[in-house]
Amino acid sequence: MSTARTFESIVIIFNPNSTGDAPQLAEELRTRLAELLPYAAEIRLQPTDHAGHAVELARDAASGGRDVLVVSVSGDGGYNEVVNGVMQAGNPKAVCAVMAAGNANDHRRTTGTQPLEEAIAAGVVRNIDLLRIRAGHDEDAPAQYAHSYIGFGLTPVMAIDLEKGSKGALKEMLSVMRTFSKFKPFQIRQSDGKHRKFDSLVFANIPEMAKYATLSQADDKLADGKFEVITFPHRPKWRVLLTALKATTQGLGDQPSVSNYRFTTLKPIPYQIDGEVKSVDPKTPVIIECAPAALATLG
Repeated sequence: MSTARTFESIVIIFNPNSTGDAPQLAEELRTRLAELLPYAAEIRLQPTDHAGHAVELARDAASGGRDVLVVSVSGDGGYNEVVNGVMQAGNPKAVCAVMAAGNANDHRRTTGTQPLEEAIAAGVVRNIDLLRIRAGHDEDAPAQYAHSYIGFGLTPVMAIDLEKGSKGALKEMLSVMRTFSKFKPFQIRQSDGKHRKFDSLVFANIPEMAKYATLSQADDKLADGKFEVITFPHRPKWRVLLTALKATTQGLGDQPSVSNYRFTTLKPIPYQIDGEVKSVDPKTPVIIECAPAALATLG
């Protein structure tokens, strides 16, 4: 259910050293909001200084119980940091939004409903689900949140290789093909005790990722308390390639949806969370679960 909101403070977080146009977009957004808002609000630009700084800035901005909007002018990875910072603050009055300014903008592309500045002026807030991942034997271990997807296997391995090279469609394609030719599957122990081998395992709250691939028919399911599970069991590389081609041309169709998924790693495994690559140690229990309606957002 949507509710019209006003904000005491609007904090716009961006990377001043972005290879894109984040600084310019952040400044333009501040100027436009000053013109459009029908009420007085503090509008502040907040540049980041280092990797992970957006988490701290967003947490500080959202602390204190005020009606605050934290905007990330970034790609999916930068927005992930802002979302995690706001979730750490624990302020139910805090709202998040993203203005696309990165190489990958899957979240904004698949969830955007109107120009961001108009949505902020209208103050129509909606709540969407987040993915939450915990790794370790301690049930109280700190959680990480994803606004869009968490991927194991082929997805993070390709992401690591893409980050080593230059951006651009042709170079991205060459990087993907080079990595694909050397890729090896991974094995996990599932909650039923059985070992299974995968080429890719993706948990998704949005229907598209990596700019080109349609993973599922998950439209209008951003707040259903579940997420889609897209599995590529280990198979010959030519079959994986055909599945990937299907994802980029016609989509993979309906996928099973769950509220949680548990497994244990057998070896170290990298994973990608909203574009950022991390890793899990061997013999580590992992739980991925839906955090229902956890994120207040607009745009």
